[in-house]
Amino acid sequence: MENGRFLKNGFSFRAVRCPKCHNKIIHPEDKQEYQRYLNLRSKTFGVKLRMVGNSYTVSIPREIVNFINEQNKVINEMVRLSLDQMGKLSLCFDNLEKKNE
Repeated sequence: MENGRFLKNGFSFRAVRCPKCHNKIIHPEDKQEYQRYLNLRSKTFGVKLRMVGNSYTVSIPREIVNFINEQNKVINEMVRLSLDQMGKLSLCFDNLEKKNE
């Protein structure tokens, strides 16, 4: 068996792989974290839109922020906001400096 990593939906999984039959055994903690992600992703949250000064704010549920914080270790104060398509906004919590390089 060989130690290795593989990516799926942005998650890095620790695994061991057999070079002959190509079977993978995924680390149980990584499997559990991925299951938490899938459960969180399947939920729909109703959030409030509020006026603050000349801008609107949206409340992000603590459950989502805590999960992102655990994965990235720290959430930056700045996030990227983009209009993906009509009626759909995206917030990106990843490192802004990485994207600008």
